[in-house]
Amino acid sequence: MNTIRLTAAQATVRWLAAQSVEGDGGPVPFFAGVWAIFGHGNVAGLGEALHGIGDALPTYRAHNEQGMAHAAIAFAKASNRRRAMVCTSSIGPGATNMVTAAALAHVNRLPVLFLPGDVFASRRPDPVLQQVEDFGDGTVSANDCFRPVSRYFDRIARPEQLLDALPRAMAVLIDPADCGPVTLAFCQDTQAQAYDWPESFFEPRLWHFRRVEPDPRELWMLRDRLSKAKRPLIIAGGGVHYAGAADILADFTRATGVPVAETQAGKGALAWNHPANLGAIGVTGSAVANKAADEADLIIGIGTRLADFTTGSRRLIHNRGRDLVQVNVAAFDAYKQGALPVVGDGARVLDLLAAGLSGWTAPAGWVAALADARAAWDAQVEAVTAPPAGPGLPTDAQVIGAVQRSSAQDAIMVCAAGGLPGDLHKLWRVKRPGGYHMEYGYSCMGYEIAGGVGVAMAQPQRPVHVMVGDGSYLMMNSELAVSVMLGTKLIVTLLDNRGFGCINRLQAATGGAPFNNLLADARHRVMPDIDFAAHAASLGAIAEKVADIAGLEAALARARTADRSTVIVIDTDPRPSDAGGGAWWEVAVPETSPREQVRQARAAYEAKGRGT
Repeated sequence: MNTIRLTAAQATVRWLAAQSVEGDGGPVPFFAGVWAIFGHGNVAGLGEALHGIGDALPTYRAHNEQGMAHAAIAFAKASNRRRAMVCTSSIGPGATNMVTAAALAHVNRLPVLFLPGDVFASRRPDPVLQQVEDFGDGTVSANDCFRPVSRYFDRIARPEQLLDALPRAMAVLIDPADCGPVTLAFCQDTQAQAYDWPESFFEPRLWHFRRVEPDPRELWMLRDRLSKAKRPLIIAGGGVHYAGAADILADFTRATGVPVAETQAGKGALAWNHPANLGAIGVTGSAVANKAADEADLIIGIGTRLADFTTGSRRLIHNRGRDLVQVNVAAFDAYKQGALPVVGDGARVLDLLAAGLSGWTAPAGWVAALADARAAWDAQVEAVTAPPAGPGLPTDAQVIGAVQRSSAQDAIMVCAAGGLPGDLHKLWRVKRPGGYHMEYGYSCMGYEIAGGVGVAMAQPQRPVHVMVGDGSYLMMNSELAVSVMLGTKLIVTLLDNRGFGCINRLQAATGGAPFNNLLADARHRVMPDIDFAAHAASLGAIAEKVADIAGLEAALARARTADRSTVIVIDTDPRPSDAGGGAWWEVAVPETSPREQVRQARAAYEAKGRGT
């Protein structure tokens, strides 16, 4: 057997660079590159190896470990899980900074490979700098924090362990059901140890994405129920995108007339003006989609994990006399909420379902009633997103309208936590599949700009818009400098409502006093007056603050032709302003309180059958 002598780190990067998957034009590297912030736990081993491999596995420098991991995750999501990136940090704070991002990837079922440095396997310098010591377990390090938020975890303490660990990691990253983050905690002395590797280990390998065929009995059950349904509804989740089923769903619903509602992850599976598209569903949903869910006698979820925002804390799916069917590649999700499961690839299920229902259409009365309700909803959206008629701070909905009118047909909207995801879910009109990129599974503040960088890397031919609130911008903004450095142009609209406006509204809705959310209601000696435009400009972006919606639209026009990332700041009204979908969301209200407003909120909560 021919061998080659390499360090464990050199072998790792060489193996990663040799892994390819099927792309539109032929094989492409699965790993598009490595995000790295070097420290003593990875610079001498992985750092030297990454320098040596060069453009075969390019390395990108970031400013924050969580931010670079968000960029890697966004890249994978924007690539429909067909490609991924690697993140490496030093032992200690660099590693634990990535744990939040690992949880985000885990919740959203997105592939990313974490290679944090770890303690010395030899334990000679024990405790090494930044080492976390467990008084009762000598095998624990800070990287054990990754265990509950990784789909696969391993600690590499000997070079030859990589012969098994790397292929196992790859198998998880491309698996349709088990896809998610993988952590290989890489002991720093092991990174530098040499080993005689079989040359065959580094031969290029083409991996294929598995299409899970549905069980014929489960498919028959779905076809039978759909053919008999009087009021069917499809809920499209993120799995529609990952299965490459957007066009198939569009054709299926156009032929059958079955209406479709979209989750946050599924939004954009259909163009906003597709005749079957009822828009967003759930707590952040449209009135027409929630009406359909409330009245449907059959709901078919495709590629959704049925989280509480989608289901209105289960109220939209648990009506008496209703069938719920879940189509999902993961049995864990297919059986949720007492659903009848169809375990299989969404595209294959739709193809087979269409063949078995040839000529069948949904009842005309159901389709027509929803078409009328949708027309009313569309008019409501037009009204709330129109420019303001008079003076005063604009609403979030009016800002969304301005960005919508100024965006290109193929634009991608990126957002994450706070109130904006709810407004965007209801109001943003996706013109092309992939045009809506929302991180709402983990609802992670600070994802927006870093995520925008990852999206721009995955889709360099499409303009990328980022919408972010002042609170989330302050939580993480450093990757704006990375976007300038890498030329991943973003058009950022920063809405300043002077605090955490979304949670302030939730606080008021549950009877709470204004407290610690808006800056004015937080403990302070000096009221903050933050110049966000000056801050963004200091990071290298083009930046300006505008006074109104007209100024915003003019600035957006300038940003479209700018040569680098632009940040446009606008003050907004922190109060709720958008059209409501009317769905319930359960938030526990205190059972006792000295405040009358809380007691009233608790009474309303109990009237809905909660708290018992």
